Amino acid sequence: MYYTKEMMASVARVEALREKNLHREQKRMDADEINQLLRDFHPDGLRFGMDTITVGPNRGEIAPKELVRLLHAKGRVPREKIDLSHADFITDVLIIGGGGAGAAAAIEASRLGAKVLLVTKLRLGDSNTIMAEGGIQAADKEGDSPILHYLDVMGGGHFCNDPQLVRKLVMEGPEAIAWLCDMGVMFDKEADGTMATTHGGGTSCQRMHSAADYTGAEIMHSLRDEVLFHDIAIEEFTAAIEILKDAKGRAAGAILMDIETEVCKVAQAKTVILATGGSGRLHFQGFPTSNHYGATADGLVIAYRAGVSLVFQDTMQYHPTGVLFPEQLYGALVTEKVRSLGANILNAEGEPFVNPLETRDVVTAAIIRECKERGKGVCTRLGSGVWLDFPMIEKKRGAGAIEKYLPAMFRMFRKNKVDIRQVPVLVYPTLHYQNGGLKIDTNCATEVENLYAAGETTGGIHGRNRLMGNSLLDMIVYGRCAGQEAARKSKKVDFLPLTLDHLFNYERSLEDTGTLERDIVSPMLLPDYRFGRSGVSESEK
Repeated sequence: MYYTKEMMASVARVEALREKNLHREQKRMDADEINQLLRDFHPDGLRFGMDTITVGPNRGEIAPKELVRLLHAKGRVPREKIDLSHADFITDVLIIGGGGAGAAAAIEASRLGAKVLLVTKLRLGDSNTIMAEGGIQAADKEGDSPILHYLDVMGGGHFCNDPQLVRKLVMEGPEAIAWLCDMGVMFDKEADGTMATTHGGGTSCQRMHSAADYTGAEIMHSLRDEVLFHDIAIEEFTAAIEILKDAKGRAAGAILMDIETEVCKVAQAKTVILATGGSGRLHFQGFPTSNHYGATADGLVIAYRAGVSLVFQDTMQYHPTGVLFPEQLYGALVTEKVRSLGANILNAEGEPFVNPLETRDVVTAAIIRECKERGKGVCTRLGSGVWLDFPMIEKKRGAGAIEKYLPAMFRMFRKNKVDIRQVPVLVYPTLHYQNGGLKIDTNCATEVENLYAAGETTGGIHGRNRLMGNSLLDMIVYGRCAGQEAARKSKKVDFLPLTLDHLFNYERSLEDTGTLERDIVSPMLLPDYRFGRSGVSESEK
C-alpha cells in the first residue's frame, strides 16, 4: 500500500463513518436539482469546450473543439496514387470496424449469404467492446418488461432520444441475450440456473446481465470465434480513410490504408457498414479516457464528409468513476457494477454526497462540484478526487463478495499494491462514451444510400446520456440489424464507376469559408502521445 499520509488520514475518516453510512440512504435528486447541477458542472454544459461546424449537414451547430478540428481538416487520401478504375477488393458488404457491432454485422451478413469483407485498423476485437465491464441490459425476467426498459432509457437520455430507435433496442433486447447465449456467452447464473441480474444507475428493475466484471470481453471472444468460423475475409491493421461513392451518389466502398506501411488500396462494395466506435482518444477538454487506443472518431469524420448528419454531437458521457490513483491506472474505468453491488461515493471527510445509482451524468457533475466548488476532494498530483468505498460491498454482501463479483477489478488493483477489500479507491470522471454520432433510422441506414452504421458511432438511441449496459445491447441489436439490412440490399445493387467528388467538394467548401485546417489531416486514426494527451502538437494548436 502506498497511499500518502494525507490520503490515509482521509481513509481513516471513511472507515470511522462506514457503519453509519451502511444504514444511511442518500436521497435522489429531483428534476430541478438535476438540471441545475448538469448546467453548472457537467462538461457538456461548459460551452468553452465547443466550437461551430462551418460546412456540411450540421453547418452552424456546435461540437467539441477537438472533433470540429478533424471535421475541418484535409483528407488523408494520396490522390495522385489512387486509381479508382481498379479495385483491390470487391465484395458485397464492406464492414469498417472490428469491435462488437462490426463482428455482429459480419456474422449476420454472412449468414444471409453475402460476401463480407471486414476491415479493422487494429486487430479483430481490439475495441471498446472488450473493455466493457459491467453488463448488458435486457428486460427478459419476470416482473420486468420492455416498456419499463423503454421508460428508463428515455429518462436516462433526458427524453431527447429517438423514440423509434429506443423501441427497437428494448423490444429486441431479450432476443439479443438469447442470441449471445446460443453463441456460447457465459453469463452469470443463480444456483437454480436462472440469469443473475443487478441494477444499474437509472434503472427501475434488475436487468443487468453480466459475466463477472469482464462482460464485454466474454461477449467479444464469442463474437470473434463466430466471425472466424464463418467464411468472412478480414483485413487487420487496415483503416478506412474515406468513403467512396458511385456515379449515383451511393456509398460504394472505401479507400483503405495499411496502418504500418501507409499503402492505400481501393475496396469496392455494394453496401458499406460503419462500426468504428467512439472518440474518447480525442480527450475532449483534456479529460483522461477509458477508451481503447483506436477510439478517434474516424467514422464520424469520413461519414460526415460523405453527407451523413450528426446528432447529439455536442454530448459525451464522462463515466463518474475513472481511476485517479494509483497514477499508473489513471483514467481506467471502475465499472458502475461496483456501485450497484453497494459501494458508496464519499468525499474527503467520508461523507456521501450523491446517490451512487443516479445516472452517470448526474454522478459525474456531483463529483466535479464536490471537488471544484466545495473543495471536499482528496488531493493528488493529478488533481483531486473522491472515494469509491469498495469495502462497503463486503459489509453488505459478506466476505469474499469482491473476489466473486469483481475478480478482474480485484486483480488489477492488487497488481498495483491496492487491496480493494481493505481500502477505498480514488476516482474522478473519465471520458467514456460518445452519446451522439451518425444519424440512422431503425434499419441502421444513414442519409447516404447503401451506407449503414451501428454501435457507438451512431447517435439518437441514448439521447444526451446513456444508461449502463445499453451500449453492449445497442451493439448487438443494431450490429445484427446492420448486417442483415446491408446483406439484403447488396442483392439489389450493381457496381458503377467510383468517385471521390464528395471529398473534393467538401474541402472546397472549407476553403471558401476560410476554415480549412491546413496543418493536419483526418481521420486521426491513432493518437500521438508524443505531443501530449490530445495527440496534437503545440505547433498545430
